[in-house]
Amino acid sequence: MKRLSKSRYTAFCQCPKNLWLKVYKSEEATVDEALQARFKQGNKVGDLAMGLFGEYKEAQAENPDGSIDLSLMVEQTRLWMEEGVKNICEASFAIDGHYCAVDILRRNGDGWDIYEVKSSTYKGEKSDTPKHLLVYTRDIAYQKWVLTQCGVKVNGCYLVRLNKFYVRGKELDIQELFHVKNMDELVADEYVKVESNVALAQKVLLGDEPVEPIGMHCHEPYDCGFFGYCTDGIVNPNVFNLYRMNFRKKCELYNQGKISFEDLLGEKLSEIQQLQIDTHLNNTELVTPQEIREFLKNLTYPLYFLDFETMQTPVPEFEGTRPYQQITFQYSLHWIEEEGGKLKHSDYLGDSINDPRRELAEKLCREIPKGVCTTAYNRDFECGRLRELAAAYPDLADHLIDIADHIVDLIEPFRKKMVYLPEMNGSFSIKHVLPALQPDDPELDYTNLDGSVHNGGEAMTIYPQIATMSPADADYARQSLLKYCCLDTLAMVKVWEKLKEMAE
Repeated sequence: MKRLSKSRYTAFCQCPKNLWLKVYKSEEATVDEALQARFKQGNKVGDLAMGLFGEYKEAQAENPDGSIDLSLMVEQTRLWMEEGVKNICEASFAIDGHYCAVDILRRNGDGWDIYEVKSSTYKGEKSDTPKHLLVYTRDIAYQKWVLTQCGVKVNGCYLVRLNKFYVRGKELDIQELFHVKNMDELVADEYVKVESNVALAQKVLLGDEPVEPIGMHCHEPYDCGFFGYCTDGIVNPNVFNLYRMNFRKKCELYNQGKISFEDLLGEKLSEIQQLQIDTHLNNTELVTPQEIREFLKNLTYPLYFLDFETMQTPVPEFEGTRPYQQITFQYSLHWIEEEGGKLKHSDYLGDSINDPRRELAEKLCREIPKGVCTTAYNRDFECGRLRELAAAYPDLADHLIDIADHIVDLIEPFRKKMVYLPEMNGSFSIKHVLPALQPDDPELDYTNLDGSVHNGGEAMTIYPQIATMSPADADYARQSLLKYCCLDTLAMVKVWEKLKEMAE
C-alpha cells in the first residue's frame, strides 16, 4: 500500500486526481522554478522556527542512498518523548501506512502541542478567514489524527507563520519574526473528517487514474502542477487564454463545452477578449496609426528605458526590511540622447552579500537626470520600487520620485487596444509582445540567451545564491543576470521602434 503523508493527504483534499498523479505520474507535473526556489527558502524559515521555544532535538536520519530513514526518525521521536525532551522538531510518527512529521512538537502538561510552520505570512486577523486557513487546518488535522492513532495526546494545535509587520533591526529577532496562531477550534471542525478522507484517499491510490472535471480546485488553494496534463490535447488557443477572465468563468465555459475560440462566438465578452477571438479567427491584426502617434508624443528626448530585477526573501536579510519585501538588486538602462542618436547602455548589479539598494539608487540618480522621459514596461512595478527606495533613503527621495513621476508605460498601446496581433495570444507581457512584433530576430528570443537566467523567476532565484558559489560559478551567474536584464530594456527599445514604424 502506498504511504499516505500530510502532503499527500492535503493533495487529496484539493483533488483526488492530484493525489493519484503525484504518486503514479509525478513526471507529468510542470516544474515551476520560482515555486521550487520558494520551497528552498521555506526550509530556512523552518530551520529558524525550530529555535522559537529554546533548546530542541531534531529527528533526522538517512539511508545509505541518501533517502530519509523514516523508521529511525520515528524511533528517535519515541525515545525522546520517553526521556522527557521538551521540544522535538520533525517529530515523526507512523501507523498503518500513515506518516507525518510535526514541525515542532512541544510538551504541554500531560500531552503535546503541534506547531505547524509555514513560510507564508500573517497579514492580520481580518485575513485569517476559515476559508483562507483551510489548507493549514487540513494539514494540522491530519497530523493530530496520526498522533492520536499512535496513542499521543494532543492538547493544542498552532500555526506558525512569518509576521508581515515585522521590520528587521540590526539583528534578526525570531520572536518578532514569527506569529503563532491557535488553531484548536478550526482543527476540531476538520478533524472529524480525517478518518473518512483517509479511507477515500487509500481507495483512490488502489484504483485507476480518477476522472475529475476542471474546476476551481485546479487553482485553489494552490496552482496544480498537473493542470497542463489535465488539459493536454485541447485546441489552442482556447478559453483559458482569454485575457483577464476570472478562472471560475473559464471553468464554467470549459465544462459547458465552450473551449475553442469558435465555441465562444456569441458569448458576452470584454472588448479585448472579443478582439482576441476576432483577430484569431479572421487572421487579422489591429493597428491604429493615429492613436499610436498620439501615444508617441509622450516620449521625448533624451529617452530612457528602465527595468528592475528584485528578490523577495521570506526572512528579511537587511536592516529596515520586512518578510518578502521586494529588494531591488539590479537594473538595466538604455537611452538615446536625441533623434537619430546612438543607443547607449548602463547597468547595476549588487554583490549578493550586502544590501544593494543604496548603491543602486545613487547610481540611478546619477544616470537619469531630473525631468527627463523614462519608459518602463508595466510601469507600476518600476514606480513602486522607486517609491520604496525613496522611502528608505530620504536624501535621494526627491530625485527618485521625479524619475517615477516621468515614467511612461510602454504597455499602454497594447492594453488600450492601439495594437493587437493574434500571436500575442491574449497576453500583453513583453515576453509575448516582442516575438509577435519581431518574430524573426533570434537575438530577441529569451530562450536563446546564453546563460542560466531566462526569466524574472530565475533572476530572483539565482541572485541570492551567488554569495555561496565558487568564483567561476558566481561570475557565470552574474554575466547571465546582466545579459537577461539587458535584453529586457533592449526589448523595450525594439517595441518602441516597432511602434514608430506602425505609426507611419
